[in-house]
Amino acid sequence: MGRLFGKTNRYYPNEVFEREVPPPVPPAAAVWFGTRHFVTFMLFLGMANAYVMRTNMSVAIVAMVNHSAIGADSDTTAKGVDVECGFTAQNASAAAASDGEFVWETDLQGYILSSFFYGYVITQIPFGILAKKYGNIYFLGVGMLINSVFGLLVPVAAHFGIWWLVIVRFIQGLGEGPIVPCTHALLAKWIPPNERSRMGAFIYAGAQFGTVISMPLSGLLAVSKAGWPSIFYVFGTLGTVWCVLFLLWVYEDPEVNPKIHPEERMYIQKTLGRVAGQATPPIPWKSIVTSLPFWAILLAHMGHNYGYETLMTELPTYMKQVLNFSLKDNGLLSALPYLAMWLFSIFISHVADWLLTKPCFTLTIVRKLINAIGQYGPAVALFAAAFTGCDRWLTVAILTCGVGLNGGIYSGFKVNHLDISPQFAGILMSFTNCLANLAGLLAPIYAGYMVKGTPSIAKWRKVFITAAAVYAACCTFFVLFSSGQRQPWDQPAEPEEPKDPKEAKRQVAVTQT
Repeated sequence: MGRLFGKTNRYYPNEVFEREVPPPVPPAAAVWFGTRHFVTFMLFLGMANAYVMRTNMSVAIVAMVNHSAIGADSDTTAKGVDVECGFTAQNASAAAASDGEFVWETDLQGYILSSFFYGYVITQIPFGILAKKYGNIYFLGVGMLINSVFGLLVPVAAHFGIWWLVIVRFIQGLGEGPIVPCTHALLAKWIPPNERSRMGAFIYAGAQFGTVISMPLSGLLAVSKAGWPSIFYVFGTLGTVWCVLFLLWVYEDPEVNPKIHPEERMYIQKTLGRVAGQATPPIPWKSIVTSLPFWAILLAHMGHNYGYETLMTELPTYMKQVLNFSLKDNGLLSALPYLAMWLFSIFISHVADWLLTKPCFTLTIVRKLINAIGQYGPAVALFAAAFTGCDRWLTVAILTCGVGLNGGIYSGFKVNHLDISPQFAGILMSFTNCLANLAGLLAPIYAGYMVKGTPSIAKWRKVFITAAAVYAACCTFFVLFSSGQRQPWDQPAEPEEPKDPKEAKRQVAVTQT
């Protein structure tokens, strides 16, 4: 973080204070919906689209698989379904009637669900670096267009064979790879620091909004006359429309947007400490790799993704196999935790910005406190849900509360990249998101192996406890070693001082205008 001093708007590092006082907001920048708010809204819809495309398979696969034909043991009333919670013959008949056409064991389902993430992690770092050099708009927009178009091909690929389906999902992941690092880089260019918690939380809450829309609507589409293929046709079409509008309407930064009000442009540039003609320093790879605050963000991100992907990809299957909810109810109830997370993330982001106005709360303290709520909360909930047994509604209530508290991460580690390194926030996010998704893709594979054969409460208990332990351990590291201060290696390159006094006066005049 830093301050602006003098008439030349030169940036000077703030080595003592973590909080800076933003310049007065001009009337044109204070409007309730300016250009930066429109960019935020479009990125919110983009994040929602991204999570729709990755979560719709979690519900669709429940309708695609013939559960009555897999996982047979002698003590099962219906194959592939847990009998501990009173699964009756009537339930078995209903389950068989709603079964799909594909005979895929749970471990094979795990590979199908994780195939998206193999493609997703490959493009994180290279696209993050390329976007830093060539701009973020086309990487993000075209990448999501590839994701959406190939989403339309999922039903065809599934009928051609499982490996065709895996390839299509892999390509979808490749296309979605730029979404998070490019979004983070655009946040750093468009959003003033004093609005960062609210705006960042709103954008990333699009993930929960997309999940909340995707899961219940996918359940309804799956039981409709059109069947499970309609899930991919509907969402693939909506995603394609968003991509076209994003490429037409959103610009890289305020400087190149011809429609932004000049006062709003100046306000954004001043709060971000931009200097006309300022050179971009080379990426300080060694300093990043040896930075404890960076490692704190990385581990927190990895722990979150493992726990989150466990729930996002496996919760519909758990609802079906153990709690015996119908396919229609499954989608609705699986979405409840993410609705709670979406609402809580918006609430806690305003709390975070409010705490920053209090003298006893530094940015470091706020990030640690809010992130602790966001990761210890779901850890406790997952551990508790492992022991609720057949109490369906208690399990749903606990998971809803726990995942709801998980919304704190958006005002915690998720925006912390911007605090410690606004210049390289996109690069940092590409690294943490890549490694975090490597951890996340292990979640469905691990769960698939753990519950292979006849599912049981004991098998699922191991899945939940493992996720809870990962959440807690990674959050503890963040609480101990994270920081809200801008790191020394992120300081912008100083513009060269002209030797000619007349040239110096001319540059001062330029920066003042």
